[in-house]
Amino acid sequence: MRRDQWTRGKGPGTTASAMTASADPQLVPRLKQHVDRLAGLIGPRTLSRPHTFTAAVGLIEQELTKAGYEITREHYVADGHDVVNVVAELRGTRRPDEIVILGAHYDTVEGSPGADDNASAVAVLLEVARQLRATRPRRTIRFVAFACEEQPYFHSHLMGSQVHARRCRNQGENVVAMLCLEMLGFFSSEPDSQRIPLSMPRWIRPWIPTRGDFLAAVGNLRSWRVAWKFRRGFKRATQLPLLTLALPESISEIRRSDNSSFWDQGYPALMITDTSFLRNPNYHLPSDTPDTLDYERMADAVAGVAGAVQALAGR
Repeated sequence: MRRDQWTRGKGPGTTASAMTASADPQLVPRLKQHVDRLAGLIGPRTLSRPHTFTAAVGLIEQELTKAGYEITREHYVADGHDVVNVVAELRGTRRPDEIVILGAHYDTVEGSPGADDNASAVAVLLEVARQLRATRPRRTIRFVAFACEEQPYFHSHLMGSQVHARRCRNQGENVVAMLCLEMLGFFSSEPDSQRIPLSMPRWIRPWIPTRGDFLAAVGNLRSWRVAWKFRRGFKRATQLPLLTLALPESISEIRRSDNSSFWDQGYPALMITDTSFLRNPNYHLPSDTPDTLDYERMADAVAGVAGAVQALAGR
C-alpha cells in the first residue's frame, strides 16, 4: 500500500492535466463527447428500455471500429433480452496467450443518466484503446464493455463480467490481469470530501486521504503483484494521485464491481475508481449528469491507465 503526496503543481502550467491536454488537445473534447452521448443523448441504460442498450452498444462499437479494431459480440440472454458484451483485442506479439483485460460496464440503474457511473469509465476505456492501437504489446490486450453490472443483476450469474469471466475459465484462458474501470470522473479538492468505509481496518485509515482528488487501484490480496505493476506504469505516465491497495475480500466495498467476477474465477483483478459513493454525492441519482465531471483529470486517468496497461502487457 502506498500514498502519494496529494498536492498538485504550483500553477496551471505544472499540472498533470495540462501536460496531458498538450499531448493530445482533442482528448478532453472526445471524453466530453463520449459522456454526453451516453449520459445525455441516450440517458439511463437499462433493460426496461432495451433500445438504450442497443444505442450504447452501437456507440461503443462505432468508436472502437474508428480506432481500428475488429469487434466481437459476446451474446447471452438476461430476463428474456439478448444482451452483449462488446469485445476488441490487440493481439500480443510474443506471448499472445497471456491476456490483460481492460473492462467497464455500460449500463446504469433506473432513473440515473450515469455520467460517472459508468459513462466516465466507458469514455476512458475507449480513449485508452485508441491510444494503444498503434502499440505492439507482448501480451494480448482485450477491451471489454460489459452489460448488466447494475441491479437487479449485480452479483448474479447474469452480470456481463460474470459471463465473460466464466467463459475465460471454461476456455482455459490465461488472464494475467483484469482491470475494472468503475467511475473515473468525479473529483473534489474540498476538505473532507472523501469518506472512508466503516469496514476499512483502523490501521489503514491514516493512509487514506480526506480530499477526493485521487484515483484508487484496489485489489484483493492475491492481486498484489498486479497492483504493484499497475502503479508503476500509472505513475510513469501521469502525476494524478493514485492510492494503491491490496485488501481482504471481507471488505465488501472492494467487491462492488466487475473485478469481483474475475476474482470468483481465480484471476487477479483490480478496480480502478474515483471511489464511487464514498465521494460522489450524485451516485445512482438523476443528478449524475455530464456537467458534474472533471474532464481534465479524466484525461490524466486515460494517460495513467494506458501507461499501466502497457506495463502489464509489455512493450
